[in-house]
Amino acid sequence: MRHDTNVSVLGPIPLRRPHGGVLDRPFVERIALMLLALLLIGAGIGLRDPSNVDEERFLGIALEMLQNGSWIIPHRADQIYPDKPPLFMWIVALLVRVTGSPKVALFLPALLAGAVTTGCLYDLGRRLWNRRTGVAAALLFLACVQTYNVLRAGQLDGLLCLWISLGMYGLVRHLMAGPAWGWFYVACVAMGFGVITKVIGFLPLFMLLPYAWAVRHDWRGVGPVPREAWRWALGLGLMLAAVAVWALPLAATVLLQGDAESLAYVRDVTLRQTAERYTNAWMHREPAWYFVVNVIPEVWLPLVLGLPWLVPAWRRQFAQRDGRLLVLLGWALLIVLFFSLSTGKRKLYIFPALLGAVLAVAPLVPWLLRKWFGGRPRAQRVFSGIVAAWFVAWFVAGFVEPLREGPNPHRQVMHAAAELTGGADLLLIEWREGHWLFARQPIVHFGFQSGAGVEEAARWLRVHPQAFALVPGRELSRCFAPDKARAVGETSRAEWFVVGPDADNGQCHAELPAREFRFAWQTPI
Repeated sequence: MRHDTNVSVLGPIPLRRPHGGVLDRPFVERIALMLLALLLIGAGIGLRDPSNVDEERFLGIALEMLQNGSWIIPHRADQIYPDKPPLFMWIVALLVRVTGSPKVALFLPALLAGAVTTGCLYDLGRRLWNRRTGVAAALLFLACVQTYNVLRAGQLDGLLCLWISLGMYGLVRHLMAGPAWGWFYVACVAMGFGVITKVIGFLPLFMLLPYAWAVRHDWRGVGPVPREAWRWALGLGLMLAAVAVWALPLAATVLLQGDAESLAYVRDVTLRQTAERYTNAWMHREPAWYFVVNVIPEVWLPLVLGLPWLVPAWRRQFAQRDGRLLVLLGWALLIVLFFSLSTGKRKLYIFPALLGAVLAVAPLVPWLLRKWFGGRPRAQRVFSGIVAAWFVAWFVAGFVEPLREGPNPHRQVMHAAAELTGGADLLLIEWREGHWLFARQPIVHFGFQSGAGVEEAARWLRVHPQAFALVPGRELSRCFAPDKARAVGETSRAEWFVVGPDADNGQCHAELPAREFRFAWQTPI
């Protein structure tokens, strides 16, 4: 430790390592909080279908990896999927093999991330301040709306949270409770895996900016790490080695195949989906103030309710040159700024910043409670009841939401289509990942979002008279006779109809696309 005590609005707080045996109190508290995270975040796991395009996509890619062995370059219905690195899909595929349940496996990475993040926040709060602060940090994280929005979803941002948490934890242990080169190396490896999960796994490195400023100006709670260049270089090497787990096989695959599609995939995943998407996004375009005005007040509830009291308290801590606050809060603000400067924005992008914000708030919780309820025990009991009810509500919601959402409508559509067509080849146009994931027969398509529509479908059916096409109702009458189409169900985007060659009205004469893809699940889900 660099200082025996650190000053905060709570007064001098000693930073000392815990004493005790194997089952010392901090260990028990950490395990209890991690189990609470598993209970709250995991409530209802396995009860609901993948219910949005991200979940359908990632589960489908993982299942296709298991079926076809497309591990290095992911595929979606036999077409290369160029948007993301494959680590998340690898892990989901492994968990499918282990659990035998795709509906469970998809959500396990985020559940694990929630438990690990809770444990990391507790331990950092305890080490930087005291056990009470550690407990407050863990509970604040588990109280926030965005925690459940992200970690109950079967998306790669849940796994990214795991790598970001470990990266943050390792760096804080090294920079503010160290030096601890071992934890620094853990952080570097975690950030490398974060990069091959969603590129932005490097976000914990932003912490070095406020840390360098705090060290330069001799703020409390931080101190210079020994300038051993080879140790820092080793960390960089470990981060690159983690990235190489995927990058080296990818390079070998591209060199051996040498085809245009593989080269295009490398360009897409390394340039178009990173720099171009950041500087000139083609979707989710929002103004610069989007996160501050539209997102944080909603998804960081109930944390933001304390801001009228927290901001003056933080100002006092800054006046006392508290480097812990500067590094943690500065890191959170830099993440928000980084994504605010991008042209494309989604609510979940700033989830990593919540970790820094929680640690900045946690040491002030006892002071806030005294300020709000000092001398008013009845009011504090009411508040405690509200807090307990808040957590119970999140637990209950885990079971209620699957019942409210019901089965994925694509499941019904594709089941009905297979029954009506007798399992014949089915052409998909204007399709989404749910059609592919829940397909129960061989499917044919011209490429995801290729622009091919009913005109191409009519022409294709003339060439394949034993096959059928799945057509959205809004386009049906252009090329097909509605009275010869059979409805199979409705999704959020359209009502869907199955048509055969006999439904052709003879009005459409488009040329067929140059490329078509064929895919069939060996074991439909």
